[in-house]
Amino acid sequence: MSLTTREYLNHDATALAERIARREISASELLDLTLERCQRLNPQLNAICQPMFEIARQRLSEPLNGPLAGVPILIKDAVQDYAGLPTGNGSKVFSRIPQRKHSHIVQRLLEAGAVIIGKTNTPELALKGVTDPALFGTTRNPWNPAHTPGGSSGGSAAAVAAGLVPMAGANDGGGSIRIPAACCGLFGLRPSRGLISVGPGAAEIWEGASSDGVLTRSVRDTALALDILAGSNPGDPLRTALPEHSYRSLAQQEPGQLRIGFSTRSPLGTPVHPEAVKAVEHAVKLLQALGHEVVEAAPDHDGRLLARCYLNLYFGQVAATLDEARAMGARDDEFELLTRTLAAFGRVMSSAEYVRSHRQWNSFSQALGLFHQQHDLYLTPTLAHPPIRHEQGQLPAAQARVLELLLATGLLPMLARWGVLENMVNDMARKNLTYVPFTQLANLTGTPAMSVPLYWTADGLPLGVQFGGPPGSEPRLLQLARQLEQAQPWAERWPTMVQQDLGRAGSSAPQVRKAVPCKA
Repeated sequence: MSLTTREYLNHDATALAERIARREISASELLDLTLERCQRLNPQLNAICQPMFEIARQRLSEPLNGPLAGVPILIKDAVQDYAGLPTGNGSKVFSRIPQRKHSHIVQRLLEAGAVIIGKTNTPELALKGVTDPALFGTTRNPWNPAHTPGGSSGGSAAAVAAGLVPMAGANDGGGSIRIPAACCGLFGLRPSRGLISVGPGAAEIWEGASSDGVLTRSVRDTALALDILAGSNPGDPLRTALPEHSYRSLAQQEPGQLRIGFSTRSPLGTPVHPEAVKAVEHAVKLLQALGHEVVEAAPDHDGRLLARCYLNLYFGQVAATLDEARAMGARDDEFELLTRTLAAFGRVMSSAEYVRSHRQWNSFSQALGLFHQQHDLYLTPTLAHPPIRHEQGQLPAAQARVLELLLATGLLPMLARWGVLENMVNDMARKNLTYVPFTQLANLTGTPAMSVPLYWTADGLPLGVQFGGPPGSEPRLLQLARQLEQAQPWAERWPTMVQQDLGRAGSSAPQVRKAVPCKA
């Protein structure tokens, strides 16, 4: 029995695996259908930066067993190492260095029977909330190609949102699962620190601020992925306790009545777009209708300090990465301007300053811990603005020229060392996080958080809302997400691009609903 494109789009990864297990479809025909869609739609999206199509076909000659047996998926071209291929991180330097071992994530996916068909685009070093590396080019949002799919897991989000694959690997060091999920109408859960190993190539990413996971169209697919991926490797610095029961079974349970605090105020004091406010207001009404207690409340922490600590993390990490690249024979000018600027600031930061900044993370954890003594979950916009247009994510030309001059003359590190550029750094922190001020709290506290696609703007763009919980609260988050998914299903929404493609292909369209704005 063959699988139509309509059926493919109406199936999540769990359903596809079940049909293969029942021998209603073969892994071979599913791969053919998937690769045909990728070859037809990826030129419009630029979501896949490193195709692995022949590797995927060769894999079908192996026995495939496990909960994802035969299901085509994508992995992100950052952290998720595939032996023999480079993990490019959106950089031409690292795109020429093959990896020696599979990462924990890739090994677990292969053991689960998944068929990895490629790697997805990410900004250079996964540093931004947009996906526009100079090496591979800009990834476009299927809902409107003039807008970003978010970042840094933008390639994964675009691929899943356009129905190329039902699941794609992602990671989140400052919102990079949740931001693209919000931009593309997907479900994205950032797991607790240490729940999923990033080894063996690294002990932790960004001082543990980054966690790996997936982007999906269904809550049960994310629960399935957690069951597959959760766990540690020998040598990992953290071993997070796993629940007694599977995430899949826990996600099926009712969440009970929850007390949820919410806020629409930016922790930076920057503007929040009216559509982002409406998205939260819509979620509040839906939660209340489901019987939850929802009150306006927020953790008592210094949002501007958190932003500066986060930027200091960037400075130090990027400087160390470029120094490692130098040791391998690379030149700084092989990296993009923003990357070189961050590295220059990092190189003049003292080790004492970096450590002091890192120690301040505890104040954010303490504030969030006190908040969760009174509230089960914390609700905010995922983004402070609908998905931005591509040009809005670029450095202004005048600022770029100044930075290039300061770097070329060696003045940038000197001025930074003298403290002359303090205002520039503060302005950089404010501007870089204006669109995404809500996500970094979970990263610096190591807590789980998810973006749920409950709202579309008047322009037909997705705009997710974020729920955060205390460490280890993934089961509760999944339970609430499943309840919301049942109350307001989102998987039936498809971008116009998908509908038009089905029309051109002469295939009967899936059951789609026009992306009208959700009323608060």
